[in-house]
Amino acid sequence: MEFSRFSKTIVKIKNLPLPGEASHFKMEPAVRKQFREESTIDVKKAKRAAVMALFYPKENNETHLLLMLRNTYPGVHSNQIGFPGGKVEDTDSDLLVTAKRETFEEVGILPEDIEMVKPLTEVYIPPSNFLVKPFLGLYSQVKPFKLDPMEVEALVEVKLVDFLDNDNLMQQYLTTSYAHKILVPAFKLNGYTVWGATAMMLSEIKDLLQKVV
Repeated sequence: MEFSRFSKTIVKIKNLPLPGEASHFKMEPAVRKQFREESTIDVKKAKRAAVMALFYPKENNETHLLLMLRNTYPGVHSNQIGFPGGKVEDTDSDLLVTAKRETFEEVGILPEDIEMVKPLTEVYIPPSNFLVKPFLGLYSQVKPFKLDPMEVEALVEVKLVDFLDNDNLMQQYLTTSYAHKILVPAFKLNGYTVWGATAMMLSEIKDLLQKVV
């Protein structure tokens, strides 16, 4: 979809109720479901983080969604696909500030260039004990991205049409730092397997968009 049309259409979701966990559960790995059903952890006491799901124009003004491949590092989210974002700092006044600040630090988008459209449903990430708040935004006046080489290995710029295509939903066996050969629901986007918390957030975004696009 052409971005100018998309940017006018997406504002319709502002007044829609969030599908929340009903969307998340579609892409929830079985190992996470088991944790959720058996855990006694109070997730409201978890560490806090925020991420930004940005739509922007590229190549003949076609709408794209920005994801990124994280660098390899010691940690449970090493070399995974995710949104720009990160943990709350003491200087952040709220979670939206966190999401915008981290987006600037990781991919060079100025906070004032992001139009926040809608806050989304929080997702708890058991392996790292983070409660993550996603935001959906527009980046209309695109400038060259400036990647933080310590954080970002590559951008994953996904066409809206590919994101909404149900043929790009799949299941795959994966081995992680905390689980061996687990079957996970996932998106196949630009050749990458996108699963876990990011896929759960994407599921909610997709369900919202399908009501207005």
